[in-house]
Order: sequence, then structure tokens, then C-alpha cells
Amino acid sequence: MKGDKLLDAHNVFDRYEKDLKQVESNLTDIFKSDAVLIPVIGQHIIGGGGKRLRPLFLILAAAITGYIGDKGYIFASVIEAIHTASLLHDDVVDGAAVRRGKTTSHSIWGNHVVILVGDYLYANSLRIAVEQHDPHIVEAIAQAATKMTEGEILQLQKIADPSVTEQDYINIVERKTGSLFSASCRIGALLGGSSVEKVEALTSFGLKCGIVFQMCDDILDFQADESLLGKRLGKDLIEGKITLPLIYLLKYAAEAERNEVTDIIKSIDEGKTEDAVAGDMKRIISLLKSYDIIEKTYKRAEEIVCEAKAGLNLFDDSDEKEALMLIADYAMKRAT
Repeated sequence: MKGDKLLDAHNVFDRYEKDLKQVESNLTDIFKSDAVLIPVIGQHIIGGGGKRLRPLFLILAAAITGYIGDKGYIFASVIEAIHTASLLHDDVVDGAAVRRGKTTSHSIWGNHVVILVGDYLYANSLRIAVEQHDPHIVEAIAQAATKMTEGEILQLQKIADPSVTEQDYINIVERKTGSLFSASCRIGALLGGSSVEKVEALTSFGLKCGIVFQMCDDILDFQADESLLGKRLGKDLIEGKITLPLIYLLKYAAEAERNEVTDIIKSIDEGKTEDAVAGDMKRIISLLKSYDIIEKTYKRAEEIVCEAKAGLNLFDDSDEKEALMLIADYAMKRAT
């Protein structure tokens, strides 16, 4: 795997395409039910695509620790199903109309049905995990699901709150995003029968990659092409979510502009017209550029990626180790 890092990351996806197709097949099975709306909604979601990063992390973590077998596919599909359930619930909470460029499930079938389908996914995923008779892995999955929920609630508690600190932000994203990446790598290491040291190293690697993934999502929210992003630009700000670019803007801006940004944040729930919201977004984006905030946020993400990759020094060089490092780079470089 030579050449540009991002292209190499795509080559990693190509190399493990068969593995990810097996995960997708298992994911389809998790949606099976006599309640026909469950598989129908499943097909809608699975058809929406996605890189299946979390399953790939699990498969690579299992491979780097020497695991050979099919349980990796089973647990990878469980992780992806839990991730999918969280997206279903998140879209209802956020009132999102679009996900990955497609109409969200709750916009088609309604909130009640979609919430229940999310509940079904959580329950069925845990049932499948329990059937594998590995309590340490079940514990990792349950802890990740718990932390994800905590992260979402912590974020809701901080809606439209300009006093949110960088540490507050990290506490939120470690839980709501990092926990499932972390669990993916931990499960892979547990499948491989790794030492405690190696299990913890991969767990930490996954957590840091998850944090970076979320940071880069937050960067994209302010600068991506909407047609490529698959959702409205500035959606997080419109929903009152205080992400790292905003935190840095409030930290580095001059007092008058900091007060202006604070006023915009505090006025989010005031029922502004579309033109007023667009004007606020334009102003925020202008200030982000003036203070090089995107670059500062990206630099912080880059630091965390370097920390994550350094944690893999415990492992001998291998294709799987290189693949993990390339996917860590991919999580960051998609924001450039």
C-alpha cells in the first residue's frame, strides 16, 4: 500500500471489502422480524451506505492480535447495529430530515415506529452477543451503549451554552462517539486473546480515533459541500450543539466578536427566520476563517491521531497495523 494516505485508506476498504460485505449480510439478519416494518426500515438504512468504520476497526484489531474465525463478523455486525440504532434515535431527537443524502427513517415512517425499531436493534444485538458466550465482550458492548447514551444526554444538557469548555466537549465525544470505536478495537483484541497491555492499547487507540472522527465531523459541519456532506451545512449550530470549532472561536476571538458569537448561540431557540439563520451562519463561518479556527481544530485532531498511532508501537509491523494507522489518518483527513 503505497502513495497518498487517503487513497491508501480507500485501498484498505477495498482489501477488506469481502469482510465488510459479510458484516453487512449479518446486519441484515439482525433486522429480520415478522414485524415487516423492521426489515423494511433496515433495508432503507443499509442502502444508505456508510464506510462501516467500526466493523473495520474490529476486524483489523482481531487480525493484528492473531484471531482467525467468524466471531469477528458477528460482533462487528452487532457493533454496527448498535451504531445504527443510535442514529435512528439521534435523528428523532435532532429532528433531522436527511442522513447521508437520504430522507431519514422517521421522516418516512414516523417517530414512534423508528424509536421502537432502534429499541429492537439494541435488544436483538445484545441477544446475539450473549449467544456467543463471551462475558468480557458482552460487557464491552454494554458499557459502550451506556456511554453513548450518557454522551448524548450530556450534550443535550449543554445545548446553546456558550460556556462549554474543550474538556466538556472531550467528555461528550469520548462517550457519544469514541465509546463505540473503543469497544470495536477492544472486542477485536479480546477475540485475539491478547495480553491486558495490548487490549488496553487497542482500546485507547479506538477511543482516540473516535474522538478525531467526531472532531472532523464538526469541522465538516462548517465547511463541507452540502451535497457531499449529506446534511445541511451548520446543522450542529442550528441545533445548539457547541462543538470544538465554536469553542475555539469563543476562546480566540476579540471581545466584541466573542460577545457577538455568544449572542448568536443564545438566540438559537428564538424561532428565527431562515434568512436570519443563514445570516448567523455566514457570520460564524466568516469569523472562523478570520481566526484560522478550522486549522486550529484540525491541528488538535492531528495531535490526537499521532497519540493514537503511537499507541500501536506495542505491536509488530504488519499489514493490519499499517491498515489501522491508515484508517486513523482517513478519519482525520476526510475533513481536509
